[in-house]
Amino acid sequence: MSKLTWFRVGGPADLLFQPADEEDLRAFLRILPSEIPVMVVGVGSNLLVRDGGIEGVVIRLSAKGFGSVEQISDKRLKSGAAVLDKKLASEALAAGLGGFAFYHGIPGGIGGALRMNAGANGTETTNRVIEVTAIDRKGGRHVLGHDDMGYTYRHSAAAKDLIFTSAVFEGVPASKEQIEAEMAEVQHHRETVQPVKEKTGGSTFKNPQGHSAWKLVDEAGMRGFRVGGAQMSEMHCNFMINTGDATAYDLETLGETVRKRVFENSGVLLDWEIKRLGRFQAGKTVVPFKS
Repeated sequence: MSKLTWFRVGGPADLLFQPADEEDLRAFLRILPSEIPVMVVGVGSNLLVRDGGIEGVVIRLSAKGFGSVEQISDKRLKSGAAVLDKKLASEALAAGLGGFAFYHGIPGGIGGALRMNAGANGTETTNRVIEVTAIDRKGGRHVLGHDDMGYTYRHSAAAKDLIFTSAVFEGVPASKEQIEAEMAEVQHHRETVQPVKEKTGGSTFKNPQGHSAWKLVDEAGMRGFRVGGAQMSEMHCNFMINTGDATAYDLETLGETVRKRVFENSGVLLDWEIKRLGRFQAGKTVVPFKS
């Protein structure tokens, strides 16, 4: 899995399946025994896979089968779940639709954005989504309305076993000059305050109510703190980075150490934004601090 995550760490999956299209995915799930675990991964930008690998089947939607964007009305775009957030922003620009510039700065895919209500620069996925198509564990197809997704901050209440395959988004008419200016501002902000050239997983912790996670990390003296090959970025201390030889154990240990230090310093318990999954290696278990 190290080849499929931006951290470049993680043990092997028992089985990796990349469906050709939605019907291929449905057929596979219909015949897959119910006792076999299924895990869906996207581009791996906000994912930490543990060193012992992943039990069961990992499903990764292909760009060929799930990577297209189609304009279906004057204000709406239909996007496959494997589309990069940045690509959706570019397609919205071409269509003259505003409201998507925030995606230009999110290094992930639409499937992950739908699952975690990805957002930036004051806008979230919930502000643009109209409906979502999903496949359940038995291969059944569902179309979910916006309210069915149950969006809150960095979270969707949609059933965990649903695999999102596409979604319809709605924008607002805007001039290409205006959209380009917004995208340029997003890009400039990202390049000047985030370690975009490092092996990282994006924001490590969610912002607690009334707080900025990076400020809490900084105030706890954890900017630049290291565990093995893992480090809290000097540039943006809510980003963990793999300095070159980190293991998943190093990265998760670092994250839990930061959570402990922040709690001791401020009384605020940080919640992970990065998704951690898989098996620990023998003797390398990371115990969560106040889970």
